[in-house]
Amino acid sequence: MSENNKVRSRDQIQAKYKWDIEAMYSNEADWEADYRKAEKLAESFQSFAGHLGESAQALLAAFTARDTLWQTVEKVYVYARMKRDEDTRVAMYQAMTDRAQSLIARTSANASFFTPELLEIDEELLWNYLNQSEDLRIYTHVIKQILREKKHVLTRPEENILAQFSELTSATNDIFSMINNADIKFGSIEDEDGNMIEVTHGRYLSLMESKDRRVRREAFEKMYAAYEAQRNTLATTYNYNTKTDVVGARIRKYGSAIEAALSGDDIPLSVYDNLIETVNKSLPLLHRYVGLRKKALGLSAVHMYDMYTPLVESPLGEIRYEKALEIIQEGLAPLGEDYLLNMKKGFAEGWIDVYENEGKTSGAYSFGSYDSYPYILLNYNGKLKDVFTIAHEMGHSMHSFYTRGAQPFVYGGHSIFTAEVASTVNENLLMKHMLKKETDTRQKLYLLNMYIEEFRATLFRQTMFAEFEKMTHEAIETGEVLTADWLSKNYLELNKKYYGDQVVYDTQIAMEWARIPHFYNAFYVYKYATGYSAAAALSDKILNEGIAAREAYIRFLKSGESDDPIPLLKLAGVDMSKAEPIEKAMETFEALLDELEGML
Repeated sequence: MSENNKVRSRDQIQAKYKWDIEAMYSNEADWEADYRKAEKLAESFQSFAGHLGESAQALLAAFTARDTLWQTVEKVYVYARMKRDEDTRVAMYQAMTDRAQSLIARTSANASFFTPELLEIDEELLWNYLNQSEDLRIYTHVIKQILREKKHVLTRPEENILAQFSELTSATNDIFSMINNADIKFGSIEDEDGNMIEVTHGRYLSLMESKDRRVRREAFEKMYAAYEAQRNTLATTYNYNTKTDVVGARIRKYGSAIEAALSGDDIPLSVYDNLIETVNKSLPLLHRYVGLRKKALGLSAVHMYDMYTPLVESPLGEIRYEKALEIIQEGLAPLGEDYLLNMKKGFAEGWIDVYENEGKTSGAYSFGSYDSYPYILLNYNGKLKDVFTIAHEMGHSMHSFYTRGAQPFVYGGHSIFTAEVASTVNENLLMKHMLKKETDTRQKLYLLNMYIEEFRATLFRQTMFAEFEKMTHEAIETGEVLTADWLSKNYLELNKKYYGDQVVYDTQIAMEWARIPHFYNAFYVYKYATGYSAAAALSDKILNEGIAAREAYIRFLKSGESDDPIPLLKLAGVDMSKAEPIEKAMETFEALLDELEGML
């Protein structure tokens, strides 16, 4: 896809490059019918209140009704949100998303009695019920999770109040999303050929990879000037987002916001701390890489806008979307025929929304409801990086595909901790395949640099983000206010620690905190780094140990949320409770760095 001077409107995109969202609802009237159905289910669910402990059959009926209710609500929300993301400026879909969020809040309120009442049942009686009913035993893991969180569950009236307030607690995320996707504009710059081109979220990375340093610098300056103009609004938004996390943790009697965030997956705080500590020990490797970039690019000084441009230009040039799909199929062949067959089916059935259009939400994601396709949103620009983005998101979607085919609704989702493994296994397999196959020296250099960049962007950068989130939440917990000055000062110092003294730190990079959407879903980004470490280990197993390792991995993909993340990953063959996978990933990074230095 060639870049045009102006981003296309959605009706200018061919249907074959759009997701088949009509497979969920053929029209808004059908959506409305399910919305009304969900409202009625939510109201009727209250009839189970006061009866959960009466018998195994009563408890099973309540669990079953709960699943039916949330499965309907989920589908209603997912459709509205995806329609909004097609063009965030469309008021109708903004309104539908707001209504769906309101429905979630009201449903949570109506169902808020469930957990406190379940916890009132004598535990011995509860296990007797499980022994009496085979159908009820499906919910064993859910019940164990609820019992584990017992001291953090409030009284029924308190849970009801919190559930009603959940409609408001997402406000800061929604405000940021509207500023970031619908309102903010970055202006235009001259591209490498002297043509005026609009700077957008979808194009920014491509501009940062330009071989023309002027283009990189101007895109960088345009991007951060727009955020600088909103610095106080964005700081206030993030400050209250962080306060929401902290207050919510205190209400539920957690020791900290991070403890609350990790508790649901039963992740020890040591896992988070191990990640930061191990990566910090390896920062000299990142500093060494920055020095290599400086030398390879022939620069007297490295700026942050020099961190993304490839050290050599890719001989591949622009890659058609259809060609990208072929490359991915080749690279993921070690996952087996069944995986490939189902993935190809997804390509053909309309899982993917491919190209950027006006108002479309930025970035890429995999999304869907339990009974929908596992959809993928892209903003494909024809770069090799975009090919890897497809492989990454397809890893998420195939994870969803296998899980939904094997698990009941109650276990049909994924912890982000495990989801990021599924996506980055695909990236690792694709990269290793391309490196092994490549005979052209310049292309191999490009791929090596790209692989190293994945480590920098995922293992180092996401850990830096994780460290920043820990700092911001600890600041709120000790009574500080996250002003624009505080955020920019601390973010800049952290950036200097990670990238070292060979970088010239332009003032703009201090504002990078303002443009990171994941900061509005706290303690999320560390899972990219842990997931990347686990994926590096599992991709090696799949390639080196053959069928047994592949089958263990597919079993992991089918497991959904039927257990906690660390035990599930142990079944797949990696133990993330230890620092070893991160240390081994750093050894791989050092080996790649050695190889790249030897070739330059």
